[in-house]
Amino acid sequence: MAEAARERSNVTNLSTDDHRLALRMVEALLFASPEPLSEEDIGVRTPEGADVPALLAELQAAYAGRGVNLRRSDDRWAFRTADDLAFVLQHHVADRKKLSRAALETLAIVAYHQPVTRAEIEDVRGVSISSGTLDLLLEAGWVRLRGRRRTPGRPVTFGTTPEFLDHFGLESICDLPGLAELKGAGLLDGTIPGGLNPPSGNADDADLTEDEEPLDLLDDGDGRPY
Repeated sequence: MAEAARERSNVTNLSTDDHRLALRMVEALLFASPEPLSEEDIGVRTPEGADVPALLAELQAAYAGRGVNLRRSDDRWAFRTADDLAFVLQHHVADRKKLSRAALETLAIVAYHQPVTRAEIEDVRGVSISSGTLDLLLEAGWVRLRGRRRTPGRPVTFGTTPEFLDHFGLESICDLPGLAELKGAGLLDGTIPGGLNPPSGNADDADLTEDEEPLDLLDDGDGRPY
């Protein structure tokens, strides 16, 4: 029991004043950063002995009921507007270029079937896709080149990025909604392929799978590696 009490009172290895300062430093770093930060990014800029995961958990709890929440996407953290207040900021958001039907379908297939090749995307869609569609998703920062499939021709594999998770408010790719949830939300229509279920395991892991090998500089003759 005494040990449990010590664990509760010793959130970090710092004194109370130093802990408060470290907490404020983490809060300031997250507010000032234009991009989500990893625990490693935060750790190199906080005092030695600071328990960064514990500090982040403390901040997350402190902001849980406020207008902004501290959220984790993949292995990175950032402050984001509370979900129930998104409508308040709608008129302040710049109008972004809408994705075409082909791009939206391609993004959905990559997200739910990654790692996936261009031929596999076309097989799911039932029609071919242009390099421009993939270029658009790569430029948006939502899709990335992962590696090459260990099959004849060594086709490039695609996957989503931490920016994709952050934009859609997902902690992990496994948090993607299932088929029933998509239908219930009215999002599953002719624009999005059916048969979608959240990937299991580490589908969005940076490490290559057993049937992938590292990407190289080979391309198809037009400057693109796919």
